[in-house]
Amino acid sequence: MKLPVIKHLTSFIEENDQDYVIETIETLEALTEVPSLKDEELDVIGELISNMYGAIEVDKMIKEGTPKKEALNNFMQRVLGSIDK
Repeated sequence: MKLPVIKHLTSFIEENDQDYVIETIETLEALTEVPSLKDEELDVIGELISNMYGAIEVDKMIKEGTPKKEALNNFMQRVLGSIDK
């Protein structure tokens, strides 16, 4: 996951609507079923999907009242904490 990408996607959600990101996730997930995709291509799609889910999670925290910067930092700390374990 890349914090700059999640930050940008969170801004996109704030300016537009979360539904755009959800529909994009669904589209990318459908693409993963294409049998001719290479592992590298699947990795890129997976990275995009995970960043979009991260942005949705950060947006949820912001809507619950957490300041944007704090929500981003808390999310990334959770991600890094789960990787370390």
